[in-house]
Amino acid sequence: MYDSNSKGISYTAGFFILIGFVVAALLLAGLISIPIWTSMTGTSFEKMTDSMDNPAYADAYKVIQCVTAIIGFFLPAFLTAFLLNRKPMKVLGYAGQPKLGQILLVFAIMFLGLWVSSGLSYFNSHLPISPALKHKFDTMESDYNSGVESIISLNSFSEYLFALFILALLPAICEETLFRGGLQNFLTRSTKMPWLSIIIVSILFSLAHWSYYGFLSRFFLGIILGLLYQYSGKIWLNILGHFLNNAIAITALYYFTQQGKSLKDAINDNTESFWGIFALPVVIALLVWYYQVSKKDKEALAEIPPPVQNTSGDIFSS
Repeated sequence: MYDSNSKGISYTAGFFILIGFVVAALLLAGLISIPIWTSMTGTSFEKMTDSMDNPAYADAYKVIQCVTAIIGFFLPAFLTAFLLNRKPMKVLGYAGQPKLGQILLVFAIMFLGLWVSSGLSYFNSHLPISPALKHKFDTMESDYNSGVESIISLNSFSEYLFALFILALLPAICEETLFRGGLQNFLTRSTKMPWLSIIIVSILFSLAHWSYYGFLSRFFLGIILGLLYQYSGKIWLNILGHFLNNAIAITALYYFTQQGKSLKDAINDNTESFWGIFALPVVIALLVWYYQVSKKDKEALAEIPPPVQNTSGDIFSS
C-alpha cells in the first residue's frame, strides 16, 4: 500500500525492520547507560541491579529510564517510518486534531478499563501454577517493583509531578509511537487484518513489561489502545489514554504515601477485585461510540491511506 510520499519499501518489510531496529536500539541504550551509571554513581555497572533500593542512585536510574524509552522505543519507530515515507510523523499517526468527543470518550474508556484490568489481574493471580513457576514469577514481580521504586520518590508534590513525567508521560509517548504507531500500524497495513495485528501487538506489549501477574491486564490495555488507534488513526489519543492509565496508578501511590504508607507497601498493595470484569460491557459500548465518533473524519487525516481497506470500512466486520 503506497502513496505519493512513499519511498517504495513495503509495510511488511517495515514491520520486520522495526523489530530489528528495536533490538539494536535497546542494545545501544544499554551501552549508553554504562557511562551514565558509572559517571553519576561512581560505581561499576555490574552493581546496578544490586543497588536498586539505594536512594542515592535514584537520579542515575531516572536518566537511564529516559534514555531507554527514547532510544529504545521512540527512535526505532521514527527511523523506520522515515525509511518508508517522506512524512514519517504523519505515517506514525501524528496528524489530525483530536475532537472533544474523542477526548472525553478516551477518559471514560480508560477509567472504566481500569476496573476491567483489576478483574483480569485478580483472575491472573489466581490461576493455578506450579510452586517453581510461582517463585520465579514472584521474583520477577519483586524485581519490577524494585525498579519502579528506584526511579520514583513521592515525598513531595514536585516529586509526584516528576514521577508523572518519568513513568506516565514519557512511556506513553514512546511506547505508543512504537507499539501502535509503528508495529500495529505497519502490520495492519501489510496484512489488512486489524484484529490480528492488534492482538499480536498487544501480546508483545504485555510481554515487554516482564510481569506474569500483570499480563492479562496489560494485554487488555493493549487491545483498548489498539482499537483507539485503529478507529481514529490519531496517536495523540493513544498517548492520552496510556498517560491516564499510568497517571492514575501513580496518583494512587502518591495518595497512599501521603497517608503515611511506605512506597514499597503502596506498590505491593493488592486491591484487585473480580467484580471489575463486569465493567467490560460498558467499555465495549464506549468503544463502539468512539468508533462512530471517529469514523467520520478518519479518511480526511492525510494523503496516506488508512491502515485497512475493506468493503465496509468497519473493523467490526473484519
